[in-house]
Amino acid sequence: MKKQILSLAVVALLAFAVQSCEKKETKPAEDELTLGNKVDTLTTDIQEVKDSAVVKAENAAASAKEASQNAVQDVKDATKKTADDVENAAKKTASDVKEASKKAAAKAEAAAKAAKDGTVKTAKDVNEALKK
Repeated sequence: MKKQILSLAVVALLAFAVQSCEKKETKPAEDELTLGNKVDTLTTDIQEVKDSAVVKAENAAASAKEASQNAVQDVKDATKKTADDVENAAKKTASDVKEASKKAAAKAEAAAKAAKDGTVKTAKDVNEALKK
């Protein structure tokens, strides 16, 4: 019985050794397959990252373009408002100058009339003084 147990143990040990050897021989093929899968996976991941980066760059460019267009519109609006403000200020200034000119002309006219009246009166005074 001991011999049978030993024989079974030796056969089991040999069977295990054979299985181990067979697995070691197939393992490089599995490693190569796994390595190929890893390369494929990495290639796919790299492509996805590249595609994602392209999409993000396109979105950023679109956002920058929109922001640029908004800035241009803001500048146009500000320029128009400034031009309108300058036009209104020029109109007000012209109106103020016109009013001031009218007032100055009226004062000059009044001064000229007063001077004329004063000259006539003075001439009358001189004539009367000479008569006396």
